[in-house]
Parts: sequence; C-alpha cells; structure tokens
Amino acid sequence: MAPSLSQAYRRRWWMAITAIVENLLFSAVLLGWASLLIMLKKEGFYSHLCPGNETADTNATFMQGNDWKSCVEQEEILNLGFTIGSFLLSAATLPLGILMDKYGPRPLRLIGSSCFAASCAIIAAAAYDPEVLSGLIFLAVSLNGFGGICLTFTSLTLPNMFGNIRSTILSLMIGSYASSAVTFPGVKVIYDLGVSFRVIMWVWAGMACTVILNCFLNWPTESFPAPEDIRYTKRVKISGVVTEDSVTGDRNITHMTAMEDTMGSRQTVPEHTDPHSTAQGISSVPLCHSVCSPIFLWSVITMAMTQLRLIFFMGAMNKMMEFLVTHGDPNRKNNVGFYSSVFGTMQLLCLLTCPLIGYIMDWRMKDCEEESPNTQTDNCQLNASKRNRKIQKLTNAMRAFIFTNLLLVTFGITSLIDNLPLQMVSFILHTIVRGFVHSCCGGLYAAVYPANHFGTLTGMQSMISAAFALLQQPLFILMVGPLSGNPYWINLGLLIFSLAGFLLPGYLFYHRRNLIRAKAEHDRTAVGQSKTENVALTQSFGGTAKTLANGDAANELMPNGV
Repeated sequence: MAPSLSQAYRRRWWMAITAIVENLLFSAVLLGWASLLIMLKKEGFYSHLCPGNETADTNATFMQGNDWKSCVEQEEILNLGFTIGSFLLSAATLPLGILMDKYGPRPLRLIGSSCFAASCAIIAAAAYDPEVLSGLIFLAVSLNGFGGICLTFTSLTLPNMFGNIRSTILSLMIGSYASSAVTFPGVKVIYDLGVSFRVIMWVWAGMACTVILNCFLNWPTESFPAPEDIRYTKRVKISGVVTEDSVTGDRNITHMTAMEDTMGSRQTVPEHTDPHSTAQGISSVPLCHSVCSPIFLWSVITMAMTQLRLIFFMGAMNKMMEFLVTHGDPNRKNNVGFYSSVFGTMQLLCLLTCPLIGYIMDWRMKDCEEESPNTQTDNCQLNASKRNRKIQKLTNAMRAFIFTNLLLVTFGITSLIDNLPLQMVSFILHTIVRGFVHSCCGGLYAAVYPANHFGTLTGMQSMISAAFALLQQPLFILMVGPLSGNPYWINLGLLIFSLAGFLLPGYLFYHRRNLIRAKAEHDRTAVGQSKTENVALTQSFGGTAKTLANGDAANELMPNGV
C-alpha cells in the first residue's frame, strides 16, 4: 500500500507541511524539559526522595499550588532522565543513518512514531501512582528521545524533492525540530488551566497515532534521491479511437496523447561519460579519509562544545533562574514557572529564524557554474564569469559558522550577568543558536564531502556530540551541590570553552584559500592548453591553404595540352 517514489513526488507539498507539523509536536519535545520538570514535580515523581513532606527542610522548598515538596535529590535524578533522553535524541542518528540508507525512511518513521506514542502512554500510566512507578520515567524519556529523532532524521531527506528551494525546506524542517521545545510549555499552560496531566498525555499518545497513519499512506519505501541523482521524465501515452460513420461506412482514427510527469533515481550513465570514471568518482574517496579530515575533526569539536553549552542551559535553566530570583534565600518569592514558560514560548523563534541561515547557506548559489563530471576545458572561458559552486558553498558555510559562534559567545556573556530582564535576551540567543548550528554543519558536510558520506558523517558527529553532552549531568550536580546553585563559574568556563568554535571557520578560510589557488592554477593551465591548440589549428589551416594556393598557381602555368 506504500506509494511509489513518483506518487510521493506529487504529494511532496502535503508531506512537507505535515512533516513540519509533526516535527513541531512529536520530535524534540524533550528539549522543553524546564516545563515538563515542573509538571513532574507537581505530580509527585520521585517526591518520596525528599526528607519529609510535612516538615520544612533546609534542602527543600514548597512547590506553589501543591502539597509536594521539591529537593535537590529529586532534581538530580529527574535531570538524569533528561540527560538520558537528550543523549538518545542525538546519539541514535548514526545507526538511524545506516538503517535509513538500507531500508528507507518509511519503516523508521513508523517505529519512531510508535515509540513516541508509547512514551506518552507510559508517562500517563506512571502518573497514577508516581511513588511506585516513578522509575518508568527513564523508559518514557528514552522512548521519547528515540522516537523524536526518528521523526526528525527521516524528514531531513524530504527536501531533496524540492530542487532549487531545497535549503529553504531543509531549514524549515530543522526549525520545526528546534521549535518543538515549545510543546511542553504549551502543555503546561493547559495543565495550569486545570486539565489532568494524565488526560493530556493520553490525548497526546492518540495524536501520535495519526503520524503512523500519515506515514503509512503517504511515505514511500524508497529513499528520497539526492538532487543530482533525480531523473525527471515525461511519459507520453498515445491511444487511438476508431469511429465509424453509420451512413457512409467510413472509419476515422483519432489519436489521443496523454503526458504524465514521473520521477525516479538516475540509473543510466550519461552519454560521453566513461562509466569507469563515474564509478570511480563515487567510490574513490574512502569513508575513513572523510572521517580523518581536519574539517570533520574541527566540526566535531565545535558541535560537541555547542551541544554541551546548549543542553546544560536547558537542563539547569530552572535552577539558574531560581538562583537569580532568590539568591539562595528560600523565603523570597519564586516565580521560576513564569520564566520557564517564556523560555518555552520563545522556542518558536527557531521556526522563524532558521530560514535566515538557509538564505546565508544559499547566498549567490544561482550565480555559480553547474558541477558536472563532463566539464571540458573548452568551457573554461564560458564559465570564467561564474563562481565555483564548491568554493561558494564553503564560503557560505564559513560565514554561517562565524555568525553562529558570535551569537553563542554573546549568549555566554549575557548569561553571566546577574540581571533577570537581560536573561530574556539569553533566551532569544539560545534559541537562535540552537536552530542555526545544525543547518551550518549540514551545509558544510554537503559542500565538502561526497553525498554517500553525508548520513554517516552527520550521525557520527551527532553521536560524539551527544556523548560529550553527558557532561552536563556532573556539571549540574556541581552547581546544585558545592556551588549552592550559583551557575556563574560553570557559565564562565563554558564561555571560555566556546571560543574554540572559531577554530573551525579559521581552518575553513585556510582551506578555501587553497581551493581558490588550485582553481586559478587549473584555469591558467586550461587557457594555455586552449591557446596552444588554437595556434596549432591555425597553423594547420594556414599550411593547407598555402598548399592549395601553390597547386592552383602551378595549374595556371601548365600548357593546356599537358
């Protein structure tokens, strides 16, 4: 019942719109942890760890509007659940990339939506008796993270169906993924209106089942081919209709022509192309060469650092805001819930700002020459006025990383300042950086590495970054323990560490300069060869013309009788 690739091509706009909505509601919703944490505390998850719920304790504070108390032990174990879920949200990309290359996006999307629905159902069931079933939260967040990244990862190849606006659609996919952190703050608003937490989670599980139905009806079993591998064809069907005149008996044949647009993967080798050279061009670069390249290694360092910075802020945001409000005084009024709601609402900025980084990545790409393995030296002069596509992609990626790192450093500076209104700026910067950084990395890999390495490299980078981001758990314990909730020194250390992100665009500048020099040398060589061939050709024509002229003169001097 799965549609073919050509049928999916005709439904591509429906698939893109629904994929954006599904990413927004069911992908990385776990990144809205600040709001979910408040609801879990109010529902009593791991509240039995707090010493005494009737008497006050120096390590416990009352939750407003509920009899449950919150304590450091409860926050540490719940934050461990967030660490596990966020780790799976990134680490699963490597095996997912391998499986999707082999089986296509359809089965992974079905599995992912099923896991997400199961996670919502488990949270709802555990809320009936949290004192006994609190341990199920670890299984729930694991399924939530794995299911969310399945939906996100399978949607990233869908923009291949959109040709020239591919980067714009891809940025919207990444933006909807990053904006999904707004979902739990939205759920918290409904929860604060008096709707039962269990009812909300059961309804959410039911909504996730609609993703299964949509995928079953519209997503093909084949992988979406890369733009350079797509073959667009028109099928022409000619049919003849025979009509006979009942009076005269004359027969007339009317021909009817119907045209149908189809799409498929490019299977044939173009003319004038050596099939051996084509196969060599695809597989000549081994994967280990791409993995060990300086650009990939610097990108891993940059992404790991950025991931740790962003994940730590999201996991510890409630405690940081609490310290800024109370400064360690439990008697002060605590309105952390307001700031968590504001932070969650601002996550929608990802959907609005991600097309900006897509525009930067596509800057002047229309002015570039088309990349083709059949390019001859005769075309060098024709393309002299056009930009080199690979160099332009690298330039755009370098500028995008510089811009993103400047925003990240600015975010680190604002998070150090003890001023609550200024933290609204930190929220905005955090949201923008989180949406930008993935688009920058994806655009860089697409510009530098072979297409058949893209999924593996992206998955490997995400897995390493997720493993490095596990450090946010000991950093959180350090903050709430020895530092008594003061995040200043941790934020200062992360700010200094984030300066290493500028090493990647620095190396990209060096690599780009080498490519420009190599292209200039190649163009000079090609022009020199062209001039040599033209001179030789001119001399050849000149010699032939001279020979013909001498022959004509000799014929004129000969007697007619000879």
